[in-house]
Amino acid sequence: MRAAAHQTPGELSTSPREPVMAQSQMATAQTAVAQSAQTTTRIETQTRPALYRHWRLDVRGGAAWLYLDVNESGGLRSDYQLKLNSYDLGVDIELADVTTRLRFEHPEVSVVVLTSGKSNVFCAGANIFMLGGSTHPHKVNFCKFTNETRLAIEEATSESGQTWLAALNGVASGGGYELALACDEIHLVDDRSSAVSLPEIPFLAVLPGTGGLTRLVDKRHVRRDRADVFSTRAEGMKGKRAVEWNLVDGVHPASRWDEAIQERVKALTRDKPGRRPVQLPPLEKRASGGEIAYRYVTLKLETALRTATLTVRGPESVPALPADPAELGAAWYPLAMCRELDDALLELRLNQEPVAVVRVRTEGELAQALELDAQLARHRGHWFVQEVLLLLRRTLKRMDYTAKSFFALIEPGSCFGGFLFELALASDRIYMLDDEDGRNRIALGALNGGALPMGNGLSRLAQRFLHDPAHAEALLKEVPREFGAQEALDAGLVTVAPDALDWDDEVRVAIEERASLSPDALTGMEASLRFGGPETMETKIFGRLTAWQNWIFQRPNATGPQGALTLYGKPESPSFDRRRT
Repeated sequence: MRAAAHQTPGELSTSPREPVMAQSQMATAQTAVAQSAQTTTRIETQTRPALYRHWRLDVRGGAAWLYLDVNESGGLRSDYQLKLNSYDLGVDIELADVTTRLRFEHPEVSVVVLTSGKSNVFCAGANIFMLGGSTHPHKVNFCKFTNETRLAIEEATSESGQTWLAALNGVASGGGYELALACDEIHLVDDRSSAVSLPEIPFLAVLPGTGGLTRLVDKRHVRRDRADVFSTRAEGMKGKRAVEWNLVDGVHPASRWDEAIQERVKALTRDKPGRRPVQLPPLEKRASGGEIAYRYVTLKLETALRTATLTVRGPESVPALPADPAELGAAWYPLAMCRELDDALLELRLNQEPVAVVRVRTEGELAQALELDAQLARHRGHWFVQEVLLLLRRTLKRMDYTAKSFFALIEPGSCFGGFLFELALASDRIYMLDDEDGRNRIALGALNGGALPMGNGLSRLAQRFLHDPAHAEALLKEVPREFGAQEALDAGLVTVAPDALDWDDEVRVAIEERASLSPDALTGMEASLRFGGPETMETKIFGRLTAWQNWIFQRPNATGPQGALTLYGKPESPSFDRRRT
C-alpha cells in the first residue's frame, strides 16, 4: 500500500526506530480514525482543472510545469489532514485527470516537469492516518488507482512523446518517491536534507504499494543488494550516493536548482507542430433509481442481488474522418464512449464494492462497429486517433484489473465486433445465445490483433489462445470476419452457446452461483487466470499488489491492535509476531 513517512526535511537523519513525522500530523485525532473506518463516502472521479484543489498546471509552450500543492484540509474524509504534500485518493484523481488532459488538451507539450509547490518537501506519500482509517477494500482500490495513474505517466513518455521529469525540490518519501519513479528522469535538490526513501517496511510493516520495489530493479536496474539496503533504511538516501546507486539521475545544489532544471527541460523539449487541442468537457451523467446513465454507457445496479449490468451502445453512425480528425473533438464516439466506460468502471470499483457479478452487454449495429474499427485502424498514425486508442487501451486494462466477475452476454441486437468485442474478450466468461435465425453474430476486426494489448503485452485474442498461437493468427487473416453462435463456439471465441430454451435459466444460475462464492477467493482466482503468458513490469506490480500487499494489510504486524501501521505516531512501539511465513 502506498504508505509513507510524513517527514520534515530536518528529520531524515532520525533513527529508523523513531517515526519521521511532523508533530502536527501526530496530533491528529485517533478516535476519529476508528470511527471513520466503516464510513462510506461516495467518491466522484470526474473533475477538471477549475475544480482542482491540490495541483497547479502551468503550460509554457512545449513544456508543462505541474505543481503538487496539496490543500491540507481537502481530504476525502475529515478525520485526517494532508500534511507535507501527503495524498489520498482525491489527490490522485486530480493527477489522473491532468495526465489525460495533457495528452488531449495540450498535445504540443513534450516535457512535463513534476515538482512541488511547497518548499522543502516534494511529497510525503500516502497519508498514513487516511490509511489507518480506511476499510481494506478502499486501501486496495486506492493502490490500484494510483498504480494505473503512474502507468499512464509512463505510457505518456513511451507512446505520446511527453517526457516526464521529476524535479524533487524537497523530501520525497514513500509514495512521493514512487510517483517520481514513474517519471523518465528524477532530479533531486542537494540541500543537505532532501532525500528519497521508501520507509514502509521499517515504519509501517507494509510494502510500497505503487510499484516502488519493482521499479527499482526492473526499471532503474538498481542492484539487488543496494535495493535491499535502500528499502530498509528509513531515512533514505541523498546527494551523490543517490546518484551512484541510480536512485536519481542527478543532484543539483540549491543555488543553481532552477537553472539546472531549465537546462534539462530545454534539452528534452521537442517540437510537435500542427496538433489541434481537443478539450474534454464534463461527462453527461445522470443517476436515478439504481441506474447511472451516460450517452453511450449505462450501468444498472441490482443491489439486493449483488449484480450489475454494464451496457455499451455502439456508434449510431460512422462519419468520414476530416483531414484533421481532431476536428471531431471529444464528442467523437470512440472518445466519448471510452471516457464514459472508464467512469462507469471506477463507479463499480470505488462506490459499488458489494457488486459481485457484472453482466456486460452491447447494443447497436454490428456493421457500424466494424466500420469504425477499420477506420480507427487505418488512421492510427494520426496523433489524435492514436491518443483515443491509447485511452481505450488504458480503459480496457482498468477492466482487466477490476475485482469483479464480468460475464459477457451476447444476444440479438448486440454489436460485439472489432474493438467492442474486446469487452467480451476482457470478460471472465462469454455467453452467446444460439438463435434459430442466426441473426446473433460477433465479429473480429483489425484492432483485435494487438492494437489494444493487456498489461502482459499480449492481445486478448492471443491471451485466449496461448495454447495455440497459430489459431489466433488464423482467425485474424481475413478481417472483418463474422461468426454465428455455433461458429464462435467451435472457434473458441465464446464459452458456451445455449439455445433460446436454456438461455435464461443457464445465465441466471451461472450468475447466482458466482455471486454466492467468496469475493476474496474470486479476486485471487480472476487475477491469476486473466494474465497468463509472459510477465512484464506492469503485471508484476499488480500481481504483487494482489498477492502480497493485500495479504500484508490484513496481518496483525501491520494492522492489528499492536501493529506498526495502527500505532504510527503514537508513543507505543509495535509488537510483531516474529515467525517468518
